[in-house]
Amino acid sequence: MIKKYQLTRAAYVLLATLALASCKSKHPTSVQPGKKSTATGIAYNQKDGFQVKSFKAPNGGPNLIFIEGGRFTMGALEEDVMNSRDNRERTVSIQSFYMDETEMANVHYLEYLNAIQRDSSEEAYRAALPDTTVWSSQLSFNDSYVTQYLRYPGYRYYPVVGVSWVQASDYAAWRTEAVNNELAKGGQKTKKKGGGFSLKRKSKKGAEPALAEATATPGAPARMSVESGLVLPEYRLPTEAEWEYAAKAMIGTQYLDENQANQRIYPWDGSSVRNPKKGKKQGQMLANFKRGRGDYAGIAGRSNDKAIITAEIYEYPANDFGLYNMSGNVNEWVYDVYRPLSYQDVSDLNPIRRNGYLDESKNYDKKGNNSIIDDNLRVYKGGSWNDVAYWLSPGTRRSLTQDSATATIGFRCAMIGVGRNR
Repeated sequence: MIKKYQLTRAAYVLLATLALASCKSKHPTSVQPGKKSTATGIAYNQKDGFQVKSFKAPNGGPNLIFIEGGRFTMGALEEDVMNSRDNRERTVSIQSFYMDETEMANVHYLEYLNAIQRDSSEEAYRAALPDTTVWSSQLSFNDSYVTQYLRYPGYRYYPVVGVSWVQASDYAAWRTEAVNNELAKGGQKTKKKGGGFSLKRKSKKGAEPALAEATATPGAPARMSVESGLVLPEYRLPTEAEWEYAAKAMIGTQYLDENQANQRIYPWDGSSVRNPKKGKKQGQMLANFKRGRGDYAGIAGRSNDKAIITAEIYEYPANDFGLYNMSGNVNEWVYDVYRPLSYQDVSDLNPIRRNGYLDESKNYDKKGNNSIIDDNLRVYKGGSWNDVAYWLSPGTRRSLTQDSATATIGFRCAMIGVGRNR
C-alpha cells in the first residue's frame, strides 16, 4: 500500500514538472537571444555576420555588494537640530546597483599611487597624493599620523583620508580602467561571495576572443567592447540617494507583502548606538564615533568603541545589505553637488543633484559672503570617528568644497547594476 502511494505521488510530481516545463516561455530574452533574429530571420553568429552570443549578467567587480533596488523614504528622520531643513522626507525609488562593502583603505589607494607613479607624469602623481597634513594640529600631538598613517603597514586596512572629492573621482576612473584591463587579458569570470570575481582567469580553450576597442591611453591594453557583455560599467562615487538607501538597508525590516516593521534612524534597528543583543557583545558600540566631549573611545580595558581615531574597514557589524561602516569611522563623499533645496528639486526615480541645473549657484550671494554655495560644493554623509552620534543617521548631510580634504572624510565606490530591471 505504501509502495503504491509512493508511486502515485512520484507520478503526480512528474506530471507537475512536465506541466511547468510546457508553460515555460519560449520567447527570446536578453540572456538567451536565440539563434536568429526575430526581426529579419537572419541567423546570428555566422562568419562576418552579426554576433549575438549568450549572455550572463555580470556579478559586479571586486569588493562590490549587490544592492537590490526599491522604494524608500529618503530624508532625515531625527529632529533637525541644525535647523538646516535641507533633507525633508520624500519617497523615491532606486534602481539596483552595486556598492563597495567597505570604505577604500590605505592599501587600495597606495596601489593606485603606485600605478600612477609608473604610468603617468610626476604632476599627475603629485595631484593624486592625499593630504597627510590633515592630521596636523597645533594643539594636538598627531605628528605620527602625519608621517605614518598612509604608508605604515600597520595602517593598511584603515580607511584612506585626506582625499578630496576630485581625487576620489579620479581613483574611481582609474579603478574602472584597471579592472577592465585585467578582464581584457582574457578569461572567465568566477563566482565569489559578495558578488565579485577572481582576477586569476584563464581563457577557455578554443573560445573566440571578445571584440576589443581602443582605450584612451596610448599603449594601454585594448578594452573589451560593451557588446561582449564582459566589460564592467564604470566605478564611480555613489549618488546621495544610493548611499542613503544602501545605508538604511530597509530590506532588514520587511515582512509579508511590502510591509515594514519599523523605520530606521541608523543602519541598524532601534534608537540606541549600542548592541542590544544578549551575550558578550551586549552594550558594545555599533559604530566608531565621538561619544561625547573629549571621549573618543571609552576607558582603557573597557574601550568598546575599539578606536580613538579610525578603525579597520571591517570593524563593527555590517548592515543588512552586508556593508560595513555606513555609519561612523569616516564620512564618505557622494556624487551630488550640495543644494539646500535638493529634496524638492530632484526626480523621484534615481534622484541626483547635478550642478548647473535648477537652483543655480548664481541665486546665492557667495560674493557678498552671505552664502557658501557654488557648483564646487559636494555632499558627504555618514559621520566619522570625530563626530557625535547625530551625524551617524544616514539622513543627515553636510558639504565641503570638492578640492578640500580632511582627516574625517573617505569614500567608497558604486556601480550601476546593468541588465537588471529591478
